Amino acid sequence: MMWAVLMRATAVVSCCVIGVSCTPADPLKKFSGPAQGATYNISYWSDQPVDQAALQQQITAELERIDLAMSNYRPDSTIEKFNQLQTTDPVEVGTELVQLVAQARVISSQSQGCYDLTVKPLFDLWGFKADQFHQPTPAQLDQTMQSIGMAKIHESGASMLAKQLPQLRLDVSSIAQGWTVGQLAKIVEQAGIENYLVEVGGELLVRGKKPEQQDWRVAIEKPLPGAQTLQKVITVKQQEPLAVMTSGTYRHYFDAKGVRYSHVLDARTGTPVKHQTVSTTVLMDDPTLGDAWSTAFLCLGSKDGKPVADRLGLKVLFIDQLADELVEISSDALQNSQAISLQ
Repeated sequence: MMWAVLMRATAVVSCCVIGVSCTPADPLKKFSGPAQGATYNISYWSDQPVDQAALQQQITAELERIDLAMSNYRPDSTIEKFNQLQTTDPVEVGTELVQLVAQARVISSQSQGCYDLTVKPLFDLWGFKADQFHQPTPAQLDQTMQSIGMAKIHESGASMLAKQLPQLRLDVSSIAQGWTVGQLAKIVEQAGIENYLVEVGGELLVRGKKPEQQDWRVAIEKPLPGAQTLQKVITVKQQEPLAVMTSGTYRHYFDAKGVRYSHVLDARTGTPVKHQTVSTTVLMDDPTLGDAWSTAFLCLGSKDGKPVADRLGLKVLFIDQLADELVEISSDALQNSQAISLQ
């Protein structure tokens, strides 16, 4: 992620009791592999035969294609070549990147500018890239803020982007992982599969049911440093696709002179957020928007974020940390949903 570490969300897939054989064999099929600095996992079942080897090859090829287009850690990627070009002329980057920027622009506006794809220089300024805390001076912060802002990047036609400032840098990792999940789900569906779970780096999308019409269940970790214990289980009751996107602040931060500095940076101020929200989970049909919104809501925090979620009718679970207590706050749409249950 650009400025929010994704909290691992994993499917709880039931299997046989240890020591007792499964009869008949569990029809749920699974395969996994490396993806975007993490892993991907796909679980599915189908009444029709599926060539899993061919499916896995397609998944791998798509991940490699997306990596070459959107990964900032690769100097040969399309987005990094765009970042390295010191020009304000329109540059060919492909329709997919242009679409992601356009979608992010809408969410940036709806989050009052808190969410922004150009904050990477701030991330570096505060020392998160090098993992070494640096308290910027007001002058350093002001200078860096001159090259921050979605208004400084422009779509030019269907496949070109242009910078307002040559030094502007774009990072789509806060939205591209959700988009990747959606792309992999399309490949799975093209194989004739209607019941599946697709997960990349903790971001996931489910459709249909598990075998024997069991609901998919997704476990969310407790948002505490070093903890890998259960906080919440989400049961998906609907047949239609549902993305579950979770972001958290608790894995990447600095403690300096008794003050904790979150790696979640508010693009409006250039400084780490100071609210108590440590985790946000967004549930919606579009994994791309869900990914971006989970980061946006983590930036806003529950106090400012819940009114936005309620106004837009979005299903969002905020978790705030108050001293040693974790407090869950659900948006109105999540509280009133008949398609999702929280345990």
